[in-house]
Amino acid sequence: MNVLIVTFNLRDLSEEDYRAGCESEADAFAVIPGLVSKVWLADRESNTYGGVYTFNDRESMEAYTRSELYESIGASPNFVNLTASRFGVLDAPTRVTHGLAGLAA
Repeated sequence: MNVLIVTFNLRDLSEEDYRAGCESEADAFAVIPGLVSKVWLADRESNTYGGVYTFNDRESMEAYTRSELYESIGASPNFVNLTASRFGVLDAPTRVTHGLAGLAA
């Protein structure tokens, strides 16, 4: 498993409009090849938003970061200070702590 964490701040976009956009675009994310899950992040106090993506493998994660969908996030003038961090998952301790549902048991 691999994890991609993307965060950004909103500019000239209300949280309400952002949330509505997320709801309308969730289906596009649901069909990303190799995506196990996406957790949508929101912290109004710090104006930080984004997602935690879990992929079956590094290849799927890297393919997503080259996709038009991913590039559209970075190209949005409403998303600033974007960061993206890629991680592998330590399977054994993650399974013990029930992370990623015990790595799908």
